[in-house]
Amino acid sequence: MIRENAPAIADVPRKAANRGPTSWERRLRLFGYVERPRTSVRDRLVVPFPETGSRVWRTLGLSPAASGRPARRPGWGGPLLVALLAGLLRVWRLGRPHDLVFDETYYAKDAWSLLRLGYESSWPDRKIADPQILTDPQVIPLSDTGAFVAHPPTGKWVIALGEWMFGLTPFGWRFMTAVLGTLSVLMLCRIGRRLFRSTLLGCLAGALMAVDGLHYVMSRTALLDLVVMFFVLAAFGCLLIDRDQARTRLAAALPADADGRPDAHTGDHAGTGLRPWRLAAGLLLGLAASTKWNGLYFLAFFVILTLLWDVGARRVAGARRPYRAVLRKDLGWSVMSLVPVAVVTYLATWTGWFLSDNGYGRHWADGRGGTWSWIPAPLRSLWHYEYGVFQFNVGLHTPHKYESNPWSWLVLGRPVLFHYESPKPGSDGCHTTADCSQTVLALGTPLLWWSACCALVYLLYRWALRRDWRAGAVLCAAGAGYLPWFLYQDRTVFSFYAVVFVPYLCLAVAMMLGAVLGPPGTQERRRKRGAVAAGALVLLITWNFIYFFPVYTGQTIPYPSWHTRMWLETWI
Repeated sequence: MIRENAPAIADVPRKAANRGPTSWERRLRLFGYVERPRTSVRDRLVVPFPETGSRVWRTLGLSPAASGRPARRPGWGGPLLVALLAGLLRVWRLGRPHDLVFDETYYAKDAWSLLRLGYESSWPDRKIADPQILTDPQVIPLSDTGAFVAHPPTGKWVIALGEWMFGLTPFGWRFMTAVLGTLSVLMLCRIGRRLFRSTLLGCLAGALMAVDGLHYVMSRTALLDLVVMFFVLAAFGCLLIDRDQARTRLAAALPADADGRPDAHTGDHAGTGLRPWRLAAGLLLGLAASTKWNGLYFLAFFVILTLLWDVGARRVAGARRPYRAVLRKDLGWSVMSLVPVAVVTYLATWTGWFLSDNGYGRHWADGRGGTWSWIPAPLRSLWHYEYGVFQFNVGLHTPHKYESNPWSWLVLGRPVLFHYESPKPGSDGCHTTADCSQTVLALGTPLLWWSACCALVYLLYRWALRRDWRAGAVLCAAGAGYLPWFLYQDRTVFSFYAVVFVPYLCLAVAMMLGAVLGPPGTQERRRKRGAVAAGALVLLITWNFIYFFPVYTGQTIPYPSWHTRMWLETWI
């Protein structure tokens, strides 16, 4: 069950209690305890955003008149600065290494085929095609024979957009993932602000993701998983906006003379109107699923999450039977806005294949009869194709040197080496007497991920024992990206799949640090100690990212320097 009146971690003012604090409450304040606020139903339904911009700028030394100008948009200034920093990091030397790293050999070429033909076609053997692409991509023979591919087309269309702008070059096929990686940092800042009602904690979550090594490497590599992460994160943000708007309409529907008390008729019968943000979430989840199928798990988890949010809202409004009220008033919107929209979006992404004659399996159903012959032949052909893809994916058991079990992902048990070169002394920037190393390692920033393990435990406590809906939302999204992989214990899987739930690990750490800072109303000494502890952890995480930066970007470093960064034997 989700508690709807959980106070925000920071920046939410509390009303004074009618009674004085007891001696025990005064002692507990030393540990961050604050009495439960007494708020009206309207305030519990719609928690206001804080107006803290002026205070922050005054703390930095600006005059009241000067601080008023930047404070007019307190929710955008910080997120834009964090996103700018993330973007500069991600486009720096984006074309290096000048190679097709790891699975770029599939997706960069499939994207080019989509751009030229509208469907994925066959290429020469990679030992022949890859060197040609890197030297003169214009002379590569592009076959019009359709190729069997293991993933839907949307993510490759995204990569193709960068190739359309900059050509079939390393910079071209990595450009759009760098753009989406930067935009995802901006979105996370805004999502964190809305979730916690704190611009500080929102920017902190975005800044943590900006310095996460796995997110950084995936933002500079033409793979599909970061594209899935982007669409899912955008859908999560849309659902948060929808939640706020629906609760605002319920609050407005309360009788004017109710004096802030619950009203059973409103809770049971009030409508929440048109919900365009939920439709947008369905569209985005369809794009996620049409990039990789693990986006479907987010669709299922988010449908349940939104229904529970609606139940909680109607309970706070005063509904006697909130579940029955949701079944009658909200279930249609929850299901119809997400599932059918996602299905239609998924089919629309196959338009290039539908319009082609040579796409793989395009005419399989032509002239075939049978029980399902009433379904149009192109749809039956796509179903047959997708069934083959399903069999391929669930049956993928080929051993790989860098495969890992999902149990090890959170503790970074086995990162994936995307690229490795060992320049000899005097060549390619190696200025030592011994060999050097050039590495692109898909490794999360260790201190961030290990802190996230503790943060997830804290969020489980907040959700299970304190019924904090924010903790439940973050855990739901993280679980949708992580837990389904345990169903495929025998399949070949890699730890970089975890990039899809990196944003929610950062939100979890931000929420934990918000608790370390302490809520407003705690003693000044307690707040200072919390700020020192939280700031120290953030600085250590930033230092950790800087320390591993050479192995994220393929820089030439002495072999001993590379080896000292391999903290665990399983990283080699």
